Amino acid sequence: MTTNEQQVLTGERADILEFLTKHRYFLRHTAEGLSDEQANTRSTVSALTVGGLIKHVTLVERRWAEFAQTGGGMPETADFTPELVEWWENQFRLTDGETLAGVLAEYEKVAAATDELVRTLDLDKSHELPAAPWQPPGVFWSARRVFLHIAAETAQHAGHADIIREAIDGQKSMG
Repeated sequence: MTTNEQQVLTGERADILEFLTKHRYFLRHTAEGLSDEQANTRSTVSALTVGGLIKHVTLVERRWAEFAQTGGGMPETADFTPELVEWWENQFRLTDGETLAGVLAEYEKVAAATDELVRTLDLDKSHELPAAPWQPPGVFWSARRVFLHIAAETAQHAGHADIIREAIDGQKSMG
């Protein structure tokens, strides 16, 4: 987009983008200066790692953004096979061949795509959530609700990453 074509955002779209930008920064900040080994360190009793959290947030944001746009992208509930459990656990760590730089680059691509949807998608467009044991059928979420959910998920996991990073080398996002 050229400068003349750039849309100046105000109101709720600007607010959503500002909130996403802020919490994405906190999440990325926790990874600054870490080696791949440190980014894959379980420094608390949980299985979470800084690199794995960035990887997980990327996956979740991609799926929710697709849902906001098309109603698809969300997994149907499935049997908890050993393969599914392994896939789930691997979201929270860097696996063989993955690097912190690689997951950060993928996160940037997904974030840019989501930001474009925040700028352009009808925020009232809604889709029915997939069937799940934790919700009744017939629950619809608007694109607005989805983007707020992505922001909340990012903020929550940025806090997790901050605790993990502090236990690795004392660095904190704030304070």
